[in-house]
Amino acid sequence: MGLVIGIIVVVVLLLLVVFVIAGYNGLVRARNAYKNAFAQIDVQLRRRFDLIPNLIETAKAYMAHERQTLEAVVAARGAAMNGLAAAQANPGDPAAMQQLAAGQEALNGALSRLNVVVEQYPDLKANQNMMQLSEELTSTENKVAFARQAYNDAVMNYNNRRETFPGSVYAGMFNFAPAALLEIPPERPEMRDAPRVQF
Repeated sequence: MGLVIGIIVVVVLLLLVVFVIAGYNGLVRARNAYKNAFAQIDVQLRRRFDLIPNLIETAKAYMAHERQTLEAVVAARGAAMNGLAAAQANPGDPAAMQQLAAGQEALNGALSRLNVVVEQYPDLKANQNMMQLSEELTSTENKVAFARQAYNDAVMNYNNRRETFPGSVYAGMFNFAPAALLEIPPERPEMRDAPRVQF
């Protein structure tokens, strides 16, 4: 009889260990999924950042006296790249995601102002290189929006796993911190749309 009880206790303990391992592994997979989704945002934002210097160089020839606008775009690009670097160091960290969103907001504003200025230069609007850069930038903006959506979905899945039972127990035991969404501030609804870049 003692042997049967011992076997039952061992089986229950093994099942409990398997249950804990499965829960822990589920949280790890969910965390890795949102980090991978952030990597996709990183790829698209880097592409966006790489297109901007070409856009500025093309515009410089036509807009020599609009130096302030061009410099504002370059400065906003730098701020956005700093925000990306902070978020890249710790995807999901609330402060890093907020810095990333603020950098993107500044860049979107600068690109919108550039678009307004470019409208005043018909030759620049008709420039083949400028039209191609504009199309690539618009395409990249759409890819950024899709990547942000995938990231936010992965963060939601991870946070749901870590907040529901039994994941909440494992998250507490193994220090799984909540991840932050890449959100657009409610007071800035214009950020929800990709900047219109039509030259």
